[in-house]
Amino acid sequence: MIRDCLVIAVEGTHASGKTTLVHALTSTLREHGINAACTGEPARSSPFIEDIVIHGRGGFDLAAEVDLFGAQLTTQLRAARHHTVLITDKTLFNVVAYARLLLPAADRPAVEAMTTLCMALAGWYDSVLYCSDIFDPRQPGDDFRVKVADRQRDVDQALCDLLRLAGSPLTEIPAALSTSDRVQWILTRLAEDGLLTALS
Repeated sequence: MIRDCLVIAVEGTHASGKTTLVHALTSTLREHGINAACTGEPARSSPFIEDIVIHGRGGFDLAAEVDLFGAQLTTQLRAARHHTVLITDKTLFNVVAYARLLLPAADRPAVEAMTTLCMALAGWYDSVLYCSDIFDPRQPGDDFRVKVADRQRDVDQALCDLLRLAGSPLTEIPAALSTSDRVQWILTRLAEDGLLTALS
């Protein structure tokens, strides 16, 4: 929890359906009278990532990854302030998984510092729902995913390893479900885990 806000993270590699699920789950909770909010994906509004992906200037470097880490952290903290439930599009661990794969050895001390902070804050996430589906990231008009399309499996493995190492409450969502079926499965699971009982 962040203060008194229940935090449910939706995780997975890129093109696994996270963002679609985040919005559908948030909408359903609101329809049930729960004061829920969700976070967006900071990478899509990062000027560093825009330069790299859209304008082809530079590459993934420490400045870009630290900016994403800070944006993810701040976005989640601020969104939790006035809500009962927060659904986050990714955890801090997602940024670290990419940084560990993309940055050179010379940046390792900074990446390890981000990892240490992630581990210390892992308790903020009351539930981490993992999207195991991996869809084709090469969608027309979505250059953000295409840039790292060949790293999906590597990111998936690195992310799962980090979440398990942190002892995060990781729940894998069954594969090949529609978005509405995913939402219903999640609501049932959260109720079974006692996470939604206090909210009703």
